[in-house]
Amino acid sequence: MRTSNTSLQDFQIFNLYNSIKEKIEERLKEFEEIWKNGSDEKLFEELVFCLLTPQTKALDCQRAVNILKEKKLLFSGSKEEISKEINFIRFKNHKAEYIVLAREFFFKEKKWLLREFLTSFDDERILREELVKKIKGIGLKEASHFLRNIGRSKNLVIIDRHILRCAKKYKIIKKIPKTISKKVYYEIERKILDFSKKIKIKPNHLDFLFWQDSNKYFFK
Repeated sequence: MRTSNTSLQDFQIFNLYNSIKEKIEERLKEFEEIWKNGSDEKLFEELVFCLLTPQTKALDCQRAVNILKEKKLLFSGSKEEISKEINFIRFKNHKAEYIVLAREFFFKEKKWLLREFLTSFDDERILREELVKKIKGIGLKEASHFLRNIGRSKNLVIIDRHILRCAKKYKIIKKIPKTISKKVYYEIERKILDFSKKIKIKPNHLDFLFWQDSNKYFFK
């Protein structure tokens, strides 16, 4: 029975969570496995996925990554070659450039340095900041997404339009901001983390929950 302190929305979110909790835990285990045993190439593949995500559907981003792997361009293709193959991705030329620049940063003298970079920072927030500083095309959202997808973070929030809609729906924020500055990102992240603590659902679980609520399908 619903108590006076429990809203209908609370029941909705718990019902949804109970229906997909097992899927969430399975997916997070997959991410943790990437961090434990994944190669630098696999880590870079996830970075490329996240570089492609701004204003582009997740399924299209994964399709683009798959094409680049099949064409053997992910680890060696030029900006022009990559751009040609991902012509269904928004801002394809810019994103192709970002992929090449990231590859040049993390692969030097025939040696991958990506895992070494990621393990050089213990604090996930500092690591996120360093990714934003060092990698062109990576913002707070993309860095948070990448670190979650490789099992390297547990308390970073991926703030995109889907998360913002749910944050408003569940009264975490009063309105959706027109633009998200660094300051606004951190403010919304703090509110979502507070909400996570209040309802006792882990932040990295809550992200999947909001995605499912907004998109009606399960992905990464």
